[in-house]
Amino acid sequence: MNITQQKRLPRLLSRLCFLLLLFLMAACGDEGAAIPTNAPPAAVSGTAATSAVVPETAVPTLPGPAIGGSELPPTAAVVDPAATATPLPTATQSIPGMIGPDTFPPDVNPLTGLVVSDPAVLQRRPIAVKVSNIARVRPQSGLNNADLVFEHVTEGSITRLTAVFYTNDSTKIGSVRSGRIVDLEIPIMYDAAFAYSGASGPLRLMFRDSLFFDRIISPDFGHGGFERISNPNKPNEFFEDTLYTNTNTLRFILNERGQNVPPTFQNGMAFHPVPPAGGTAAGTIEIAYPATNAFWQYEPGSGRYRRWSDGVPHTDANTGEQLNFKNIIVLAAHHQNTDIVEDTLGSLSIQIQVWGEGPVSIFRDGQRFEGRWRRDNPGDMLTFYDLEGNLLPLSPGNSFFQLVPLGFTNLFVTE
Repeated sequence: MNITQQKRLPRLLSRLCFLLLLFLMAACGDEGAAIPTNAPPAAVSGTAATSAVVPETAVPTLPGPAIGGSELPPTAAVVDPAATATPLPTATQSIPGMIGPDTFPPDVNPLTGLVVSDPAVLQRRPIAVKVSNIARVRPQSGLNNADLVFEHVTEGSITRLTAVFYTNDSTKIGSVRSGRIVDLEIPIMYDAAFAYSGASGPLRLMFRDSLFFDRIISPDFGHGGFERISNPNKPNEFFEDTLYTNTNTLRFILNERGQNVPPTFQNGMAFHPVPPAGGTAAGTIEIAYPATNAFWQYEPGSGRYRRWSDGVPHTDANTGEQLNFKNIIVLAAHHQNTDIVEDTLGSLSIQIQVWGEGPVSIFRDGQRFEGRWRRDNPGDMLTFYDLEGNLLPLSPGNSFFQLVPLGFTNLFVTE
């Protein structure tokens, strides 16, 4: 056994103990450890052909710098052969009816491609808010008002959300939870402020040293803007699930700092009301995270996908309406274990490397489109191309990002 292996042995033993602990928690009914068996109508896990984001013939790679730690298992750390193909073109082609990506009319939201009723709302800064997604907090408040929502796995295999609000306000958002490493990336992409409840010590220092620290709003740094709201219908509610905020209060704080200013977007996404050629039918989408199940069903009448979580219709507590989005974006990126401990169980934080490029499946108008995502610079937002390097436009409207590891095989799609 060499020195490197000797150094890794204690960490490996620690992780094995932690995994055993998670297994015991699942056996005792812990909410974050297992997927409920109830499923929405037409759920397809185990009945439809698995549609992997990345082919099994891919080769291992480390696509970028990482915070100290070790790789996840090889099945979750591979890229597809297309990554070695000719680089995607940097020029954008002119397509009749295309909205963006280089310029947008003054009354069009660059994050949705939609015309706004009052262009003044585009003269304020987007706000990203960290929202819990553990089963006991659902339904959350405000998600249907977001322009963009990102779902990603955290330690313990449950998922958490980052919702980006730009043109729409929400009188209640939450419950608000602690930030994760991916939140060092999302606010930079959209020149956004970031509101969250707290963070582990090392991550708190990273937020303090970030380029967007002046527009962070968090109790971590003694900021107001949040309130505790208990739900009388949840007698077993956890204290950490009771923190909420709203866009009006957050914008008031940003105004006081002189930070509620028009964003500067370094690039833009493309939108088109008509889907491109080459799509395949996609009436249902299921993303089976290890301890959270996300299910989307297309509704032809509205042209939107509606969501179930862990077999239950996922609604917005503000309105009672089921979550519905125009675009579902399943984006695969390298997931890197780090040495950052997130809780008293010793859970290690995961860095999701959303830079460079990688495979993406975009679902819109009841169809699936295969392509590549790209982000060349920290200030760039995620943009999308088909496998020939042409722009892959989204449907005008809100978008829900499902972040998954490279090599992910638990994506199930039916017509």
